Amino acid sequence: MNPMHNDKPGLARRALLAATFALALPGLAAAQAFPSKPITIVVPFAAGGSTDIVARIVGAKMGEILGQTVLIENRAGAGGSIGAGAVAKAAPDGYTLLMGTISTHAINPAVLKSNPSDPVKDFAPISLLADVPSVLVVTNDFPAKNVKELIEVLKANPDKYSYASSGVATPQHLGGELFKTMSGTRMQHIPYRGGGPALQDVVSGKVAMIFDNLPSSAEMIRAGKVRAIGITVMKRSPAFPDLPTIDESGLPGFVNYSWNALFAPANTPKDVIAKLNDAANKAIKDPAVEKKLADLSAVTVGSTPEQLGEHVKKELAKWGPIAKAAGAKLE
Repeated sequence: MNPMHNDKPGLARRALLAATFALALPGLAAAQAFPSKPITIVVPFAAGGSTDIVARIVGAKMGEILGQTVLIENRAGAGGSIGAGAVAKAAPDGYTLLMGTISTHAINPAVLKSNPSDPVKDFAPISLLADVPSVLVVTNDFPAKNVKELIEVLKANPDKYSYASSGVATPQHLGGELFKTMSGTRMQHIPYRGGGPALQDVVSGKVAMIFDNLPSSAEMIRAGKVRAIGITVMKRSPAFPDLPTIDESGLPGFVNYSWNALFAPANTPKDVIAKLNDAANKAIKDPAVEKKLADLSAVTVGSTPEQLGEHVKKELAKWGPIAKAAGAKLE
């Protein structure tokens, strides 16, 4: 008898194992090689706003850590929903990410007639990056130096003054509506396609004020191009210790802030999410990045993907009712 005859089952088993391993190799190689090309972070607002600034600072460091270029793409419009919708439809491979905000993942679902993406089902959370306080700034020639004087001026001149925002139903818009409700004043709302253009029109004097994210207004405040009236969180900012909170200076309980977080399209492989999460958390813990963000008054956070997922659910429950009460609607 041929001694090789008895080994046929063994040969078949080895051939099957080899074929299985060969099939698995591309997947293993893809996971090990990620990222093998540049990554794009979509910022769903115009360049120059706080979301854009945070994305560029964190993205640059993530690129160093991952050994690939991280590109920033601004896709503004509809309160951030256009950019978010584009990422939701992108290939779930980790190469197209979203710099999500309180607008894209908490407010828009309450105010959009038809939202192009679902904040929970259509995204894989990566990491919460930073909390971003807001600041009320006015034109340099505005006839009020503090919150009490501002309320007096607005009450004496209903609807005479306007406030800018980065778009309908953004935190800047809702901050203005919340201020009006709590102070019993009336102002006109002028929405823009991003925080950068909105702030520029306050600097030039076309619009009286803006409840802007502090990172995007910080340099203009320091340069004396606008006058800061108050911070919109409960504690003063270490970057502006002499600037009082709105809560302490005339409108108790007033709070309005935003946050930035990284998301991938749903069904992005877990090992890719883990690699991106690791890079994002390392990036915001880098001393140079922390300092840049602190100088802009953004507070670094960091999280696991699961913690960010829970954060989104809590924010949806909180901001939905506020947006509806303000009557904010996006077509």
